[in-house]
Amino acid sequence: MSTSDKSLSPPGRSDTASYRDEWAVLLECASATPNPQRFRELASTADWSRLLVLAEEHRVIGHLAARLPELDENVVRADERTALVELHRAQVFRTLGMIRELFHLLGLFAGKGISSLVVKGPVLAIDAYGDAAIRSYGDLDLLVRQRDIRRATEVLEAAGYEAAVPLSAIDARKIPGQYLFTRSDSRLLVELHNDLTLRYFPRRLPIEELFARQTRVRLDGHEVPALAVEDELVYISVHGATHLWERLGWIADVAALVTRQRGIDWQAVAKAAGQLGAERMLATGLCLASDLLHARLPAPVLRRLERDGGATKLAASVRRWLAGTGQAPPTLFERAAFRLGMRGNRFLAPAYLLRLSLSPTEEDWKPGNGHGFFDALRRPFRLSRKYGRGDKF
Repeated sequence: MSTSDKSLSPPGRSDTASYRDEWAVLLECASATPNPQRFRELASTADWSRLLVLAEEHRVIGHLAARLPELDENVVRADERTALVELHRAQVFRTLGMIRELFHLLGLFAGKGISSLVVKGPVLAIDAYGDAAIRSYGDLDLLVRQRDIRRATEVLEAAGYEAAVPLSAIDARKIPGQYLFTRSDSRLLVELHNDLTLRYFPRRLPIEELFARQTRVRLDGHEVPALAVEDELVYISVHGATHLWERLGWIADVAALVTRQRGIDWQAVAKAAGQLGAERMLATGLCLASDLLHARLPAPVLRRLERDGGATKLAASVRRWLAGTGQAPPTLFERAAFRLGMRGNRFLAPAYLLRLSLSPTEEDWKPGNGHGFFDALRRPFRLSRKYGRGDKF
């Protein structure tokens, strides 16, 4: 089986201390301000078989492949160079397939009068990197109003998708973590989100305002509806915080977006984050982007980050448990402490953590329970079993 047909084996967490040289290469590859000389020096001492494993684990294969032409042929063995090229080629082909399907789905939704916004995925890749194939992603994420979810589900089922959340659950007004759709003939996932499913936002998403502020991103000759850049920055910061920033690719997205998009309205960013109660999540993402990947930030933004000791502390925690630093993944209690800290308000943080702990998703549903009181009681025990054994989000 070729490299393009399967993923490389990820490193064991107990082995990550020996990946420090390779981690330094990845940080340089994902840097928002590349240093070619430093990259050549670091790449010449790295173990490229380990480097490919880490790059795939952290979803930065595209970043590494983009820097490969800077190296002399004798720096990377022919088989390792071929492996990287094949991994990136497979990523490009997946991206092309997902973009084609995205256009198809947007057309189907438009035909039924269903408005949607594309988030992350190829749109973020264009905004942050100017290249839809740089980012690695395995699903298509769209914002769809809750009132349109049933019709959107019917449209996707008619198009050959299987809904993880059945129409009966939608009619019963059960709210999942996301409305997930799969196809048996591909690995493509489609996720529909809205202000009710995105429970990791401290406050309810002002979805009508997001639709009102939407922009159009040009993608392979098509105009795709997307979040305004300011809203997109807040969205990916909350997403990264939700997953404790455990992949370098998420930090790279923030760094690339704020560096490439020179016209960001930072007052609008601050207002959007404040409206959602996500100021600390945004600040943590910006701290990581600046400290780890040398993102270019305006001086006033940097000064605000320097005064935010809570964000600095959270960013330090992330750096400790990022793969490649030799640290174990965060424990259940460390996750809980991080969630308290990322809310940014010591009075509101416990309520936020309690809501996350007791708001059931489809994983907590049990047939016949009605509207979910027992689902909510079951959720903390499921989370304890899941994260107590070190699983990722």
